Amino acid sequence: MDDLAEPPRLVPPTAEVRESFLAGERADHLATGDPMDWMDEADRDFEAFVERRRGVRERWGVPSTTFWYVSGEHYIGTLIVRHRLTPELAEVGGHIGYHVVFPWRRRGHATRMLAAGLAESRRSAWSAFC
Repeated sequence: MDDLAEPPRLVPPTAEVRESFLAGERADHLATGDPMDWMDEADRDFEAFVERRRGVRERWGVPSTTFWYVSGEHYIGTLIVRHRLTPELAEVGGHIGYHVVFPWRRRGHATRMLAAGLAESRRSAWSAFC
């Protein structure tokens, strides 16, 4: 799988990928021209930044869980599972949102990350009934 020592997997946000997260998100935002001011917080205190992204959190008005797609110390992208939808999210967002940062694009990671996200969603949905 490219030059990765281990297959990528979905994990809760982790401080172990600090350098590659910051580098990947910077490269992604420079390529797209999106604002990067939110990254100041990550630069200052990455552990606190990570902690605020772990577990089920309210985002876009719905409970959501954030996963990072990583291989060892390499951050590849983010996947969000939305546990329910607002009418707006039903139109434009859906239950799963994801992105692969620019340096890792066009290598099949988005397809594999989405497959892992669908499997995670099935596990989460099933566990809600147990």
